[in-house]
Amino acid sequence: MEPNSPLPKINFTLIRYLILALIVLAATFSAGYLIGFKGYQGSLAEFPKVTITRELPQDKKDLDFSLFWRVWDTINTSYFDKEKVIPANMVYGAIEGMVSALGDPYTVFLPPDKNRVVQEDLLGSFDGIGIQIGFKGNQLAVIAPLPNSPSEKAGIEAGDFIVGIKDEAKGIERGTVGISITDAVSAIRGPAGTIVTLTLLREGQEEPIVVDVVRESIDVPSVTLTFVGDDENIAQVRLLKFGGETEAEWEEAVIEILKKQSLKGIVLDLRNNPGGYLQGAVDIASEFMKTGRVVVIEERGEQKSEYVVEKIGRFPNTPLVVLVNQGSASASEILAGALRDDKKVKLVGEKTFGKGTIQEPQQVDGGAGLHITVARWLTPSGVWVDGEGLTPDFELEDNGETDEDEQLQKGIELLQ
Repeated sequence: MEPNSPLPKINFTLIRYLILALIVLAATFSAGYLIGFKGYQGSLAEFPKVTITRELPQDKKDLDFSLFWRVWDTINTSYFDKEKVIPANMVYGAIEGMVSALGDPYTVFLPPDKNRVVQEDLLGSFDGIGIQIGFKGNQLAVIAPLPNSPSEKAGIEAGDFIVGIKDEAKGIERGTVGISITDAVSAIRGPAGTIVTLTLLREGQEEPIVVDVVRESIDVPSVTLTFVGDDENIAQVRLLKFGGETEAEWEEAVIEILKKQSLKGIVLDLRNNPGGYLQGAVDIASEFMKTGRVVVIEERGEQKSEYVVEKIGRFPNTPLVVLVNQGSASASEILAGALRDDKKVKLVGEKTFGKGTIQEPQQVDGGAGLHITVARWLTPSGVWVDGEGLTPDFELEDNGETDEDEQLQKGIELLQ
């Protein structure tokens, strides 16, 4: 879409029927689309020059690349603005096009700058406005603002459609029809103290909402712990993502829970958790399930493998309720599905996102990354949630017009 193209009109009568179809990535931007990543440690080193050769590997000699090189040569000789003819960018663009031809929104090529952003997010610290974004149908939308983030303070709400992005300092003013997640990330993200203006459409309001958001340096925890209930004897453990720091933060929370006298139960809050490392979900499921039990089944073509509990958990007999919503995706769905299948744990909230595939990250030349779908995952009972999600045992929307957290209150009620 051209930078000054008009903003699209949206028929709000169709909104409730739109399905979250693509990858969740935060403008914070969280690690939502990194489901299945296994111990990935990316390099943030400066990338070298791209080396271009017309020699094909021996096993690819039967491929005809003449069309590619004719277009390449024509651009180099005929394009009027020579400053924009940058070989490295052309190579990256060609690779992105090749990957996108698969039609899989979760298989993506990331040039070095975008790959660096993903790795920063997994570490949990970045400059941004703190929103998780995805798509409803073909329209860019807010999955959820992060707690206490600039986006939440600015009044941005889950479900808002982002139809315009403006940043005067970066010379950006554009609509979002046809935008990719990574381009949205690049447009919305920026240094702390700078301003990005978002134009939003919200269900129930006819006029667009224009919001100026001041970016901040944000340190997003993976795990938070609050004791709730009449006697504060129920632990609400909120998992915001499964990132590089999740294991250590989970351990800190466990220590505090074990100190609690007369603990009545745990509310495991997976709402707006877009996913992350697969192993993180397996590790936390292992705290509640018995040794040897299946957490998730991985299918790669005809091959099946099982991730099972390999340690003695600390809460195998502790009463448990799990909170989920439409922002609960991938690794959080694995965790919720395993606990329900194995322990009959009750799910409370809204139907989850429905992402049932596993991506494997690979570092490629020059600091770029390739995230490729390598398998699909099933719950222990063999259910594939892709496009469907998990339906809660107690389906309950949170009323944004009240201060009460109805979903949390239902979880507490089930444990008291």
